[in-house]
Amino acid sequence: MEDTYEVIAVRYGTRQTVASQVYLNYHLYHEPDRPLGMDYFFWVVRDDKRTIIVDTGFTPEVGERRGRTITCPVPEALTRLDIDPRRVEQVVITHAHYDHTGNVDLFPLAQILISARELDFWTSPYAGRLQFGHSAEPPDIAAITKADRDGRVTRLSARHDLAPGIELREIGGHTPGQLAAVIRTDGGTVVLASDAVHYYEELERDRPFFVVADLRAMYQGFDELGALAARPDTVLLPGHDPLVLDRFEPWDPADPGFAVRVSPRTERKSS
Repeated sequence: MEDTYEVIAVRYGTRQTVASQVYLNYHLYHEPDRPLGMDYFFWVVRDDKRTIIVDTGFTPEVGERRGRTITCPVPEALTRLDIDPRRVEQVVITHAHYDHTGNVDLFPLAQILISARELDFWTSPYAGRLQFGHSAEPPDIAAITKADRDGRVTRLSARHDLAPGIELREIGGHTPGQLAAVIRTDGGTVVLASDAVHYYEELERDRPFFVVADLRAMYQGFDELGALAARPDTVLLPGHDPLVLDRFEPWDPADPGFAVRVSPRTERKSS
């Protein structure tokens, strides 16, 4: 029997913004500006043998300084999901922006998986230049590099089979080594895009996000992920879209804004 996994998108933060601060060169679309919500997620991928954490959110201190609202602190969210971070063996860092790399110290024994290209960039002199550096937190990068010195970091190349039924793919574009995950569930395949696609609209209307390291690579990533998502029994999971909470079944029906179980079988697409 093939390995299949439960995929949970956990919302830990949110903010309100406008489209012109989300999409690259928004003026080119000749549309009026409009309000846009942005949710912040981390993801849990698990079966009866393993629990894998994909990204680690930001801390309340970082969220407050950056004007983000914490809806459920990451440690509390893990407790609600009955996850002991001290027993987690694998943490995937899809990319090194602040909202994906906080709280690494919660997982003292975990092997951290990150693209070699990503880690090399964020430990290079260019990472501190303003247009890159504003998206990262130096203490988070320091925590990952310390784990690297301790032998707890696995540097990945373009493709990596993390476990039977879980493939990591380097997409690039948003950051030099942005990762996405292709995960087999009992209801089909989940393409966890992380920030290779922040919003469904990015793919549907071919609109790059405003933070971009390589625009051509971002467009190529749209093409690759769009082709994957077009396969039968496959669903794409973007990194920040509030619609994720509407399209999938809540993990806790009493608190539908906390987390959802992601499966092609149960997706409710907007009309």
